[in-house]
Amino acid sequence: MIARLKALVFGGKGADSVDKGRHGTDTLHLAAAALLVEAACLDGDFDARERDTIASLLQRQFHLEETQTDTLIDAARETVEESTQLYAFTRVIQERFSDEERIGMIEMLWEVAYADGHLHEYESSLVRRVAGLIYVADRDSGAARKRVRQRLEAADTSPS
Repeated sequence: MIARLKALVFGGKGADSVDKGRHGTDTLHLAAAALLVEAACLDGDFDARERDTIASLLQRQFHLEETQTDTLIDAARETVEESTQLYAFTRVIQERFSDEERIGMIEMLWEVAYADGHLHEYESSLVRRVAGLIYVADRDSGAARKRVRQRLEAADTSPS
């Protein structure tokens, strides 16, 4: 399964069997998950909070079940470890997401970047680079970041 997902993003054997869903689902899901995992790993630590955040975001965005999400995150981790560039992932997002969905992707990246309680400079840099590669304006990326911070601050102040 993991090899098939990677073939979908990078081409090769198995790439012809893309599910013809709304976005070419397997390819798109792996590209989005890989970008989120990359953001989580940039500070040198991929902890449970970041994995849980990624799982929640992927389930909400793509309506996945828990087992599908776990497989997708594992495939994304393996893909990120083997890849040295973002272009393959961002190209899929740029080509297959609408403007609104690309802004949503940036918002998801900001949420992962803040998942461990602080923003590392490498995470911030990644989100800015991805925004440029998927044609999200700085203004829209900044607004997405602001929405994430407001949600997180609201969650921190809400009674448990």
